[in-house]
Amino acid sequence: MSETGNAPVQVVDGRQRSGTAEPGGRSAAPLGWVWLAAWPVTAVFVLSNAATPLYVLWQRDIGFSKGTLTVVFAFYILGLVGSLLVSGVVSDRLGRKPVLLPALVLALAACLIFATATTVAALIVARLFTGIAVGAVVSAGMAAVTDVAGPERKRIAALIASCAMVFGAGLGPLLAGVLSETLSAPTVTVFVVEAALLLTAVLAVLRMPLRRPVAPAKGAWVRLPGVPRGNGRQLALGIAVFAPGITATSFVLSLGPSLLSGLLGTTSRIVVGVMAFVMFLAATGVQFAVQRLDRRTILTAGAVSTTLSMITLIVAVHTSSVPVLIASALLAGAGQGMGQLGGLSLLNSSIPPQHLAEANAALNVGGYVLAGLLPVSAGYLSDAVGLTSGATVFGAVLIGLAVIGGLVVLTRRWSQPDGRERQQAQTPALDH
Repeated sequence: MSETGNAPVQVVDGRQRSGTAEPGGRSAAPLGWVWLAAWPVTAVFVLSNAATPLYVLWQRDIGFSKGTLTVVFAFYILGLVGSLLVSGVVSDRLGRKPVLLPALVLALAACLIFATATTVAALIVARLFTGIAVGAVVSAGMAAVTDVAGPERKRIAALIASCAMVFGAGLGPLLAGVLSETLSAPTVTVFVVEAALLLTAVLAVLRMPLRRPVAPAKGAWVRLPGVPRGNGRQLALGIAVFAPGITATSFVLSLGPSLLSGLLGTTSRIVVGVMAFVMFLAATGVQFAVQRLDRRTILTAGAVSTTLSMITLIVAVHTSSVPVLIASALLAGAGQGMGQLGGLSLLNSSIPPQHLAEANAALNVGGYVLAGLLPVSAGYLSDAVGLTSGATVFGAVLIGLAVIGGLVVLTRRWSQPDGRERQQAQTPALDH
């Protein structure tokens, strides 16, 4: 750190940057950089769901069942969870950029494979690469947003990072649906555009004002992500609501096109993309709406929203009502958004920077494992007993999990009136 006159100057990656002074003599980057730091998260999450409206084309050209479709989706979850076992720890030790740059390169490779895919195996590999890249950005990328924001802007950092994730997740299928219906070579054009977005994200990472780790965490390089001892309760509270929420949106993404086809008798990729977009638009908007509420209220509302989403899903498949199905998607998005924001806020408020990427990874492992298992099971069950019965069983199971999550939040003794966990002294030991 050096100073010129009265303006603090921050030395980052060998360059000087001016910004707002932080406690302890550090200098925070301008708020614009916080938003720009979230762009790689958005760009990778655009890829994460860009394939959703295109599956009907691949099913027609390649030929595979709804069960196979959910397996393709499950390989995305497999790559994501596998990445989370490594990326959070590596990011906390080596820095955010050494994790983010390879992840973006892998995402570009996934674009190439998607654009040329002619077999289920190719789709599986592309989804696996996408999952690995997503795992890296939800740990290192979201921690980078907090790092750039500085300790005095942790709450806004959690909001920006969370919204970047869900907005990208919704923008992907919308772009894919519109581009694939209006331009030639639908399964190619989409990923050419996405590759261009990823290249801009590479430039953003290269210029990002990030410090190298000062006191990196210790222990095994590959391990189940955890949080410092004493923070396990914050992690558990976040997972209790976030996991059912993201499982609900995962179901809409994996089997939503089949539901729309059954209810509407249409395979319009624009309709599929719009449904996914409005779902994640709800997830984005609700976070801005509830950001000033205490964390307990946010998490409780998230559990209620996911529960209502599954109730309306069951009603939709039994009444063949498209408006009710859209309502279910909106509620699912709101449930994920609030669960995600509440979980990230709890971690940001109590986890030191040298453990934050691993803590983010732990939250997402808890969410995505369930999001991978239940939709796959529902897909194969739907092949066996029909989509209506499969969706009904899935909805009933998730209702139970969401209610349990809400009860965990409500019955937990919060240490402060506003629902914030009291910050505790950190030790290197981890809770897994």
